[in-house]
Amino acid sequence: MRVGVIGAGQLGLMLGESAKPLQLECLFLDPGDQPPAAAVGDCRLAAFDDADALAELAAFCDVITYEFENVPVDALAKLDGVPVFPPLQALSAAQDRLSEKQLFEDLSIPLPGYLAVDSRDDLDEAVDRLGLPIVLKTRRFGYDGKGQAVIRNSSDRDKAWDELGGMALIAEAFVPFDFEVSVIATRGQSGDIVVYPLTQNTHANGILDTSIAPLDSPRLETQAGDYVHRLLDRLDYVGTVALELFVCGEKLLANEFAPRVHNSGHWTIEGCRCSQFENHMRAVAGLPLGQPDCEGYSGMQNLVGSIPDSVRSLEDGHFHDYGKSERPGRKVGHVTVVASSAESRDRAIARVSKIVTQWASRTVTGT
Repeated sequence: MRVGVIGAGQLGLMLGESAKPLQLECLFLDPGDQPPAAAVGDCRLAAFDDADALAELAAFCDVITYEFENVPVDALAKLDGVPVFPPLQALSAAQDRLSEKQLFEDLSIPLPGYLAVDSRDDLDEAVDRLGLPIVLKTRRFGYDGKGQAVIRNSSDRDKAWDELGGMALIAEAFVPFDFEVSVIATRGQSGDIVVYPLTQNTHANGILDTSIAPLDSPRLETQAGDYVHRLLDRLDYVGTVALELFVCGEKLLANEFAPRVHNSGHWTIEGCRCSQFENHMRAVAGLPLGQPDCEGYSGMQNLVGSIPDSVRSLEDGHFHDYGKSERPGRKVGHVTVVASSAESRDRAIARVSKIVTQWASRTVTGT
């Protein structure tokens, strides 16, 4: 069976790696030079909205999927004779933060207060109604902290508007959350769902820094599982999804969802019986889903910008190199640790994080 994958970055690479044991062949489409996924399958270099390239990919494949959410919906909607998973209604909802918030509300999934902002007057109204601070975001194309600004006091309004005005925006109430979590789940073509253990995430400069799992909180686990089931069933979803949430005491508030495999689930490659990547490929190919049971206590450290030399030879970690050229702000790899206890996991991930922090400091100072 041939699976066409739109996008050939590191997520495509890991999808392709998980497809091989399932005897699935991946064909990729990506406009970038030397995309990581070219190491695991043929890659057609073309724009994501190139109608001819998409039609050619569809003609050679039994099913189409994608590795990131900024794929043009209109271009995929024109493909005939081949299913596209996850479904386009999920992709469309995730591409517009306003549609996404409205979907959460419709599903009775709690979320922070928000208002659409289409003018400077709308921004003033949002400040008046939501209070300060608020987060002003572009409705489309924002990721890893891009396309957003925090307005902490009235004097920040003009700067935020100068940076983001002219695009469709949304203002969100700033939530004094305890920490952030994500719940990753996969839904198969028959409607069966498996849910991975809740993952606790920390960010640095708007980019995911570390993830640890499982989170020992049955109450939050139950809430998150309920919310992701509602989302998957409403969208008639097929594939893996990540729902990001704020923890506020004993309550979860939805932030956003990604209709794809997710950075916060990279730990599942070594940390679960069946990874998020394998289950995504199983779902889109119509195969039975694997079990998401943990193999221990896992932690993941993102490698952003560059890879410390000592990380490549870690004895107690699993190093993943995406094969990307190094540059500031770019995800170039990650390290996963799996331990027999939460305490030993935390010590191991702290050692890796210390290496990364010291390396980043040396890189900045040039020493």
